[in-house]
Amino acid sequence: MRLFVSEGAPGSLPVLAAAGRAQGRAELLISTVGPEECVVPFLTRPKVPVLQLDSGNYLFSTSAICRYFFLLSGWEQDDLTNQWLEWEATELQPALSAALYYLVVQGKKGEDVLGPVRRALMHIDHSLSRRSCPFLAGETESLADIVLWGALYPLLQDPSYLPEELGALHSWFQTLSSQEPCQRAAETVLKQQGVLALRPYLQKQPQPGSLEGRLISNEPEEEELATLSEEEIAVAVAAWEKGLESLPPLRPQQNPVLPVAGERNVLITSALPYVNNVPHLGNIIGCVLSADVFARYSRLRQWNTLYLCGTDEYGTATETKAMEEGLTPQEICDKYHVIHADIYRWFNISFDFFGRTTTPKQTKITQDIFQRLLARGFVLQDTVEQLRCEHCARFLADRFVEGVCPFCGYEEARGDQCDKCGKLINAIELKKPQCKVCRSCPVVKSSQHLFLDLPKLGARVEEWLEKTLPGSDWTPNARFIIRSWLRDGLKPRCITRDLKWGTPVPLEGFEDKVFYVWFDATIGYLSITANYTDQWEKWWKNPEQVNLYQFMAKDNVPFHGIVFPSSALGAEDNYTLVSHLIATEYLNYEDGKFSKSRGVGVFGDMAQDTGIPADIWRFYLLYIRPEGQDSAFSWTDMLFKNNSELLNNLGNFINRAGMFVSKFFGGFVPEMVLTSDDQRLLTHVTLELQHYHQLLEKVRIRDALRSILTISRHGNQYIQVNEPWKRIKGGEADRQRAGTVTGLAVNIAALLSVMLQPYMPTVSATIQAQLQLPPPACSILPTNFLCTLPAGHQIGMVSPLFQKLENDQIESLKQRFSGGQAKASPKTAAGPQQIQALTEEVTKQGNIVRELKAQKADKNQIAAEVAKLLDLKKQLAQAEGKPLETPKGKKKK
Repeated sequence: MRLFVSEGAPGSLPVLAAAGRAQGRAELLISTVGPEECVVPFLTRPKVPVLQLDSGNYLFSTSAICRYFFLLSGWEQDDLTNQWLEWEATELQPALSAALYYLVVQGKKGEDVLGPVRRALMHIDHSLSRRSCPFLAGETESLADIVLWGALYPLLQDPSYLPEELGALHSWFQTLSSQEPCQRAAETVLKQQGVLALRPYLQKQPQPGSLEGRLISNEPEEEELATLSEEEIAVAVAAWEKGLESLPPLRPQQNPVLPVAGERNVLITSALPYVNNVPHLGNIIGCVLSADVFARYSRLRQWNTLYLCGTDEYGTATETKAMEEGLTPQEICDKYHVIHADIYRWFNISFDFFGRTTTPKQTKITQDIFQRLLARGFVLQDTVEQLRCEHCARFLADRFVEGVCPFCGYEEARGDQCDKCGKLINAIELKKPQCKVCRSCPVVKSSQHLFLDLPKLGARVEEWLEKTLPGSDWTPNARFIIRSWLRDGLKPRCITRDLKWGTPVPLEGFEDKVFYVWFDATIGYLSITANYTDQWEKWWKNPEQVNLYQFMAKDNVPFHGIVFPSSALGAEDNYTLVSHLIATEYLNYEDGKFSKSRGVGVFGDMAQDTGIPADIWRFYLLYIRPEGQDSAFSWTDMLFKNNSELLNNLGNFINRAGMFVSKFFGGFVPEMVLTSDDQRLLTHVTLELQHYHQLLEKVRIRDALRSILTISRHGNQYIQVNEPWKRIKGGEADRQRAGTVTGLAVNIAALLSVMLQPYMPTVSATIQAQLQLPPPACSILPTNFLCTLPAGHQIGMVSPLFQKLENDQIESLKQRFSGGQAKASPKTAAGPQQIQALTEEVTKQGNIVRELKAQKADKNQIAAEVAKLLDLKKQLAQAEGKPLETPKGKKKK
């Protein structure tokens, strides 16, 4: 067979990707031809791609060629895939051709390009969301996925043309784009030029016809309501009428929480935060807050759930921080562990247990895993060249070396990894290395170390991943990172360091070393559980019964997805391994990065001082959660989302629904006689609730939040159209209608209070108290919309849920956190030893100044010594965390 493709021809993308999947199934020669070359002799116009079969026949439509390659791979046709291919040809291609022509040939941007394809993109997203499958035709990739991916890739590889709200489409596109055949196809066709590589080809094509009349509104709600089936309505109404009696009994609470045979046992961990610093908003959303939403949701589903976290306390970072503050490493850990716990408590993080890694159980479990690896031949010894700072008199941990990346030239690469290109680095490979503590240039020295033999464990890891990944909810970025590691080949990983503060290495000749923090930090999950319950092995040596969800930012993926699984598999002790690895991208601050030293951005301990409640912070961070790509915290956007989504949408609806009950019906829910329109709304709310469940089951946290806001928008429209405040003044029929509208609205508010619980627990509890929601309905979220507030139910006092954020208030906060506040508002940063030393220096310098004044020394000499004294006093005030006083000069006469 011979495949003819042309550089810059969009149709070549899916064809090459499909050919890559069928590699080895048949002999294939790929030839590149010009866009004007007539390959098929009986066609009147040039056409590529073309597949010439061994029989001499030709295939020259993209879907036909892709279908042929899939059939070679043993794929069986199905009706849904064929339907998608028909839709792609008749609906997607005309719209996409216009969008690409506008973008590439005419140079248009923004909505001019997105407008023609918006409806098609929404259709794909809606289909993926409603079916709750990762691919278009089911749980596995099909011909339809490759054809549509190849058609969309030239446009959607620019994130600005992939609308943020289309989360299902985003995940689908990223999953496919991370696959090797698709990556190779993109590199071949686009040649790293992006969409501009298509220009020479598209310029030679006829201009697409006008799409006027094909475009529709961006709002899908009317269309969805119009397509409800009678069966859907009947099922939703029947569930509504059953009410509270259809709720399952509450699970009995255990202490400690342990797995239960026959139940869904969910173990949730957040990446352990480094103890030596204060977490910023990006750290909070990437780990603990995302995991908290899922933990709260799991409990609402009555799943047997245990949520654990703790501070990661060993390593050079802790030693260095202790040296800076004049404390011992243990004192630093004790101090910052409390700071972390207080921050997470304020953010209402619902840990079942928040522990730490500096415990005897951490030492015992880590050393046991090491000994098992050593006994099975998975540990190597080798001499390592390391960077040593002679000024600090210590070997430098990877994260305390900074320099120029040898791969991409990024100037702030760490000694273990470059944050820009993502490649792993050996610290001695850095160009222009610097010690991050003193900024001196370190020297290379040799030291004997132990290595985990990852190449020897690679086959076990790959076999485990092949069983785990299909059907799991690993995020696309986690899958991509793991595949990249495996594709590049696993290398032995050093697991020891020349430090004092860490888990001791139980091996002769290595008594002066400790385990590298990324060997034993992930073991911290096990030891923290062991400190929670002595039956910890029921969670961690029980893979048959436990579903493990691990939450982190993407930089932690290799250690949770490769390094710890390798250690656990090599130890051969039936350890529970991660079932679902949930990784976020990065959250930036306004136009840059968070920086404690420069005073840029909001850190956990500062959020409490803004006067903005914790639930508002939770809502906004979850609304902008960086699920598919990096996102940025913006004060202006936070104000807008609070005032529009919370105050005017959600808060307005819930407050009105409750106030109508209080004002018009004496605080008692009125009788409800549902019309067909009410039943349609009820059904639409049910479907949106089920969509919310589908999204959260797939850990699509940000997208599920939008389902809550969609329901409240429907509620507001329902109230606005039916005007109960007018009907209550009319005749009997009008008053009955006002009662029905009010009763249905307040039940929607009750449902929203439960759906809100994972996101805004305090607001959720406030709504439930105001509505006097029965306790069972507060603790269980069913899959159908139930009548939980029947006629005659008495509600409590209703009051507004949210406050408006003012421009002046937000502008002030924006200025406060834009840089400089680190100096303006110093925290207690020094230990007692440093404070004592500075106090003695101030006393000594004060005596010098007094003696000079008593001797009536030269004024210039006295002034110089006074300046020294004032500087020392300033240092002491900063060390003690006191505000700096402005010197008071003499008034001029």
